[in-house]
Amino acid sequence: MSSMSSYYQRHIFFCLNQRDNGQSSCGDHQAQAGFDRCKQQVKAAGLAGPGQVRVNKAGCLDRCAGGPVAVVYPEATWYTFVDDSDIDEIVESHLKNGQVVDRLVLPADVGR
Repeated sequence: MSSMSSYYQRHIFFCLNQRDNGQSSCGDHQAQAGFDRCKQQVKAAGLAGPGQVRVNKAGCLDRCAGGPVAVVYPEATWYTFVDDSDIDEIVESHLKNGQVVDRLVLPADVGR
């Protein structure tokens, strides 16, 4: 990694938004559990820290219909997930090895 590169090789953001108005949101679909699992797995795999992977909480990412959602940068790959095994696959395949998990990619037309 050159000195001009990003501080992190990859950055994953989890929408943890919780709506109070009755509309569906990622917070209604185990988003916090997904975030917690990802953070734990990234750390356990030795991937956390500068030059590697950062796991972050985010507010609404405006793709609620696909919730829960997470997005990985710099690839700008949007994921949906349902359980720990999905998170584990994203960590192992994408965050560790740079391979997109096609079956979990959020279709481009899914928005709010």
